[in-house]
Amino acid sequence: MEAHEIDYQIFGEEMQYVEIELDPQEGVIAEAGTFMMMEDGIRMETIFGDGSKNDTGLLNKIFGAGKRLLTGESMFMTVYYNTVMGKKRVSFASPYPGKIIPIDLSKNGGRFICQKDAFLCAAKGVSIGIEFSRKLGRGLFGGEGFIMQRLDGDGMAFVHAGGTTFKKELHPGEKLKVDTGCIIGFDHTVNYDIEFVGGIKNTLFGGEGVFFATLTGPGTVYVQSLPFSRLAKRVWAAAPQGGGKDKGEGSILGGLGDLLDGDNRF
Repeated sequence: MEAHEIDYQIFGEEMQYVEIELDPQEGVIAEAGTFMMMEDGIRMETIFGDGSKNDTGLLNKIFGAGKRLLTGESMFMTVYYNTVMGKKRVSFASPYPGKIIPIDLSKNGGRFICQKDAFLCAAKGVSIGIEFSRKLGRGLFGGEGFIMQRLDGDGMAFVHAGGTTFKKELHPGEKLKVDTGCIIGFDHTVNYDIEFVGGIKNTLFGGEGVFFATLTGPGTVYVQSLPFSRLAKRVWAAAPQGGGKDKGEGSILGGLGDLLDGDNRF
């Protein structure tokens, strides 16, 4: 067992957080901005790279940090160690409404592929790297799913997703077509490719992406109903644009509608 063997408990429904229980000298690594609270006796340490045992040596640490930079994450991570006798707890919160999914890498063949912003935290010893596409089409048109994170090791890892989550066990050869942004992650045995939606009307007027992901089994696939990128686009579209003018909440009356419903702000 290379990774630390941690215990955990997930709390909440729509805005969840995970509580990690650490034995003496055990540690957990986490992304910046996910920390919620911790008990006295836990020490924080900012590290360069992901802190796995494979990152020994300056060049390996620089390479590990560079891999994280490609996924849009910080080059630094934070490790939380229990430095006293007895069990201590530290908690990490999901950054937006959704679910936290525990992944036991020892039961997933030692590897799990997930969206580049899905990783929340993991037992010390788990390696967080990148999964590059080996196909030109997937690389050019994969969008959010082009560069994905790869979790390697034999410990517990936690990923978060937006909205409601869907888990499906794919049989060998079984396919599932998914919006690229709605993928949370999948087993390393699942084949991932990009497929053209097809049809002029679908492409021009369908309102969806031009490409979607095709996931082929065997393996487990996790899908989210509301990826953060989709939520952010809808919030931005509804926000006041240009001098503070809003869109009248979709009313064809616009500003006149605001006057009629009592909103007289200018």
